[in-house]
Amino acid sequence: MVSAASAQWTNTSAYRRAVRALLMIMSLPAVQLLIQDDQVTMDNGILQVTLSNPQGIVTGIKYNGIENLLEERNTLDDRGYWDLVWSQLGFAGTTGTYQRINGTSMEVVIQNDEQVELSFKTTWNTSLQGKLAPLNIDRRFVMLQGSSGFYSYGIYERLKGWAGFNLPETRIAFKLSQDWFRYMVIADDRQRAMPLPDDRLPGRCQVLAYPEAVRLTNPIEPEFEGQVDDKYEYSCNDEDINVHGWICSNPPVGFWQITPSNEFRSGGPLKQDLTSHVGPVNLAMFLSAHYAGVEMVTSFADGEEWKKVFGPVFMYVNSLPEGMDIEWLWTDAKEQMLEEVGNWPYWFPASKDYPSADERGTVRGILSVQDSYVAEQNLPGTGAYVGLAPPGKAGSWQRESKGYQFWTRADNDGYFTINNIRSGKYNLYAWVPGFIGDYHYDVEICVTSGSDIYVGNLVYQPPRDGPTIWEIGIPDRTAAEFYVPDPKPDYINPLYLDHDRFRQYGLWERYAELYPDNDLVYTVGSCDYHTDWFFAQVTSWQYICRNNMANQIHA
Repeated sequence: MVSAASAQWTNTSAYRRAVRALLMIMSLPAVQLLIQDDQVTMDNGILQVTLSNPQGIVTGIKYNGIENLLEERNTLDDRGYWDLVWSQLGFAGTTGTYQRINGTSMEVVIQNDEQVELSFKTTWNTSLQGKLAPLNIDRRFVMLQGSSGFYSYGIYERLKGWAGFNLPETRIAFKLSQDWFRYMVIADDRQRAMPLPDDRLPGRCQVLAYPEAVRLTNPIEPEFEGQVDDKYEYSCNDEDINVHGWICSNPPVGFWQITPSNEFRSGGPLKQDLTSHVGPVNLAMFLSAHYAGVEMVTSFADGEEWKKVFGPVFMYVNSLPEGMDIEWLWTDAKEQMLEEVGNWPYWFPASKDYPSADERGTVRGILSVQDSYVAEQNLPGTGAYVGLAPPGKAGSWQRESKGYQFWTRADNDGYFTINNIRSGKYNLYAWVPGFIGDYHYDVEICVTSGSDIYVGNLVYQPPRDGPTIWEIGIPDRTAAEFYVPDPKPDYINPLYLDHDRFRQYGLWERYAELYPDNDLVYTVGSCDYHTDWFFAQVTSWQYICRNNMANQIHA
């Protein structure tokens, strides 16, 4: 039942507009900055954020009567931080040396009533060869007047002549208080109460095939007994990682990571990456080799110059208005995400390496598909993914991580517009759901400040040698149409019983149980890929045509 007070504010947008109107007639507190020998604190009257000086580690977030939203059981350098993983050039793996990014100097970039921006710099020189990643890193933290949160972005730079190295991963991590935050939210249909970090300790769990996955055998709270906890079960496509976070029920408070743009992420919109997991931990992933392997490791040659800006991302906190249900916190976070997306590119970053809206450009056009075996006339590229990425070959954007990428979806008629593109040289790439292959526009596109480039009518010709006689599945870059088995009873995550079942742990083991004597055999003409084609390729398969010609597909 919805209370009268709740009904009054059922429309979250209406509530947010009312709050803004109230703030306009109130005198907003100025943003304050307190600098001490070992820490600095930003305070706008809504929240206080404390960082170590000069390291730039977020050690405390005070909000809504909670002295610290972060885990105070952790050491000061293990609460809110940027980090990376790096390795020497020539190392072939996706791992390496872990480095918590600690600043060696702090600078106040902007300080006035409306805004504070802090810079924490890490400067590399040859004396640090082999000790730290050869990067200059400038991490910025920004607090605005009247804003219920704070922003962070980083400028990574390599100078000419520096030694080459590999950069498999870099990110921002926040470790929230386990006493306050117990409920995790990734999407409307992916949210749940979470186990405690101590449930993963020896004696309380069974480690499964890899250390990140455990079966809870003696959890502190019995409701989690028998469940699998695995951070990879909470991954998302980058295109869907816009807002995720945690909820505290008493007092009702939310902590949210909002990423308003994917331009600085690697691998394109369908690259999978981590979001949140037991801890409680909240992540903003910028570079990673997750789900991709060595090809997604960013590698720099000896002497190679490079610079890239990651972020800004927004750490948003909210609290529950009187009379509202606690679900409102998630609804409000989604509304805030849409507001942040609408405000991109931001007006406030002080770094010259972050271009403003009028320093960016636009690319427009129409994409159609020419496939005479499907239709006599060209078909519109309905729902096509269309993107700009550094120059390369068809599909090269999937392995690209050094530059920026800008993606959109074409409308039903194939029209597309890509806005807010950084100046630079790009190729245009695309793919159309329902058709195999990748489109690559061979003409290099040079985007400059304020440019509006119309590329005209682009025609994609999918590769084929003749008419389609038969096919297994749908060429849409997902395995959603294939058979996903039920998980083993001992490997259950209750979140995925009714949807996203492919995320359950250990489904690869089900293949051997389903096909104990021989590998899967698919007979074209009588089998149905919805029920007869295993969703993951775990070994070799065989398909048989009706003319009894057998073909072998090797893993």
